[in-house]
Amino acid sequence: MNSSILNQNVTTLSQRLKTETASEHERMHQLMGQADVFATPEKYAQFTLSQYYFQQEIESLFDKDDVADLIPDLEIRGRSQQALLDLQDLSVEPQGSELQSKNVTLPAALGWIYVSEGSTLGAAFLFKEAQNRLGFSTEFAARNLAAYPEGRAKVWKRFVQALDDAQYSKEQQDQVIQGALDAFAYFGDALEQLDQLK
Repeated sequence: MNSSILNQNVTTLSQRLKTETASEHERMHQLMGQADVFATPEKYAQFTLSQYYFQQEIESLFDKDDVADLIPDLEIRGRSQQALLDLQDLSVEPQGSELQSKNVTLPAALGWIYVSEGSTLGAAFLFKEAQNRLGFSTEFAARNLAAYPEGRAKVWKRFVQALDDAQYSKEQQDQVIQGALDAFAYFGDALEQLDQLK
């Protein structure tokens, strides 16, 4: 059989992630709609606080063994500092929280980072909402939703390629996917409890 035909039947890690987290991705859309985070500056501030805490979880994983070897441009990723500046604009002082991802290791860490990078890609719509409904911008209160300087799509594609280049076994891929599901669960819980965040 032609090898190119065989290769078409190989499911990459990024393809599996997209397929096997699709229902969680849809759940996040529904939770965002229910939270109506752009209804008032106060609601948006709570959402930004949730973003800040999530990005702290993600950035703690950047220091895990071998993560930097797999994702060579980590220095441009992560948005906790942007979120913190936005919170300062909104007069919100985070009280801090214990990291839930502190025991996450490779390959699951890549699943958490996948969710974060996917949210950056999807934040284009959120950024427009922040602009149109609240008047926020890359200079005030919406830095954490802004695109990477290189653009969202280019940086996303490079990340996805890094995942696939890892050439993980099925068992390792399963761990990445479980990490992504855990990250979705974490952020879903945060969205459901926005008014309780401090």
